[in-house]
Amino acid sequence: MTADTPASEIQSPSDSLRGVPDVDAAREWLNARNIQDIECIVPDIAGVARGKMMPTGKFFSGPVMTMPASIFAQTISGDYPEDDDRFQHNATDGDLYFRPDYSTLTTVPWETDPTAQLIHDAYTREGDPLETAPRNVLKRILKLYEDKGWEPVIAPEIEFYLVRPNTDPDYPLEPPRGRSGRPEVGRQSYSISALNEFDDLIDDIYDLSEQQGLEIDTMIHEEGAAQMEINLRHGNPLALADQVFLFKRTIREAALRHEMYATFMSKPMSNQPGSAMHIHQSVIDKETGLNIFAGENGEETPLFLSFIAGHQKYLPKVSCIMAPFVNSYRRFSKTSTAPVNVYWGYDNRTVGLRVPYSNAQARRLENRIPGSDANPYLAIAASLACGYLGIVNGLKPDAPKADDCTDRARSLPRGLPEALGKFEKAEEMIEVFGEKFVATYRAIKYEEFETFMSVISPWEREYLLLNV
Repeated sequence: MTADTPASEIQSPSDSLRGVPDVDAAREWLNARNIQDIECIVPDIAGVARGKMMPTGKFFSGPVMTMPASIFAQTISGDYPEDDDRFQHNATDGDLYFRPDYSTLTTVPWETDPTAQLIHDAYTREGDPLETAPRNVLKRILKLYEDKGWEPVIAPEIEFYLVRPNTDPDYPLEPPRGRSGRPEVGRQSYSISALNEFDDLIDDIYDLSEQQGLEIDTMIHEEGAAQMEINLRHGNPLALADQVFLFKRTIREAALRHEMYATFMSKPMSNQPGSAMHIHQSVIDKETGLNIFAGENGEETPLFLSFIAGHQKYLPKVSCIMAPFVNSYRRFSKTSTAPVNVYWGYDNRTVGLRVPYSNAQARRLENRIPGSDANPYLAIAASLACGYLGIVNGLKPDAPKADDCTDRARSLPRGLPEALGKFEKAEEMIEVFGEKFVATYRAIKYEEFETFMSVISPWEREYLLLNV
């Protein structure tokens, strides 16, 4: 846009599908769409949308939105961890204060009445960003890069399954029936005809996404039965984390329209591959606009190698963020395409850290460890933290692997307690994430593990009931 641009071609904030600059533009945007209600939402530790629905008039005329502090100390089952020497609840469960980020304003296209959604940030009574709010955690890590004059760029890939409705958790999940009336039984990786089985649903996903200003780069059919993958366009980490957060809501809603469930469980079916959230990462020098991973002649820089080395050293210490639930560790199997190590290599999908072939300016590292069940804010923050620590500490990676590393020694924890043990003792993680976040996160996850251990599985009844 230039000074000579005709007024008729200048987009008003009210024309934007997603995001406005300030409260005045928000009021104009909502009025233009006759929005009656606003979902004021915030992602919790698990990535679940918490918040309040309020009339538009109340949003602008009422006080700042508040919610109890306990929403950031809640397990996925709705329980709360017990106090210990590192974690203590807010004794009075007093209020937190939530401020809207108007750049996230968009519609809720599946609602029958005109409704908007707006992501909020959490603050203490004193006005400080809440250390345990996932969006603030990611901002904290991005500030480390900003202080160095760098700007990370990421592109996430999110896998998920479509399954038949399942109202009884004792029964295994099954693939849904497509337009042919038959469920998938084999592996159909990259199959267009298998993707076409769900044309109507995919059309709804694209339509609902477009109405929210969410940009899908590509959609493919993945290896599993009725397993899909959505690739998002590269961009700012916070904006992309917001998009993943909203995409999950969107895909679930679209699936329900077609009498299906969409699940982002890491391993929903025992005989199918797991679902990942791969994160492609590069870093731009803000002054020059150039990728710091490429030198003047396109060669790899020491910073790029240190970025890789940081992931190799620190990913095992943040695996409880990349694989946040008991189910997550079922995905790490040498019989599947999921990585079981933190080796790196060029265009090698049997290692946890892949360097795709690209031109120098697009040079990036793909972190293949996170599951699709991971909180996108925390997974992106943890991955960037690993790379940052590698750079500032001048770490060097081992030699790249060019062969099949599926059976190589496992360097990732095989269960949640082991992963939490590495996380809570890592001084580097406490320094970059803050003690309060580390203490709260590990308390929540230990409580979730204890809840899981209280449930007797079908395997135990099958093999132990009459044999031991």
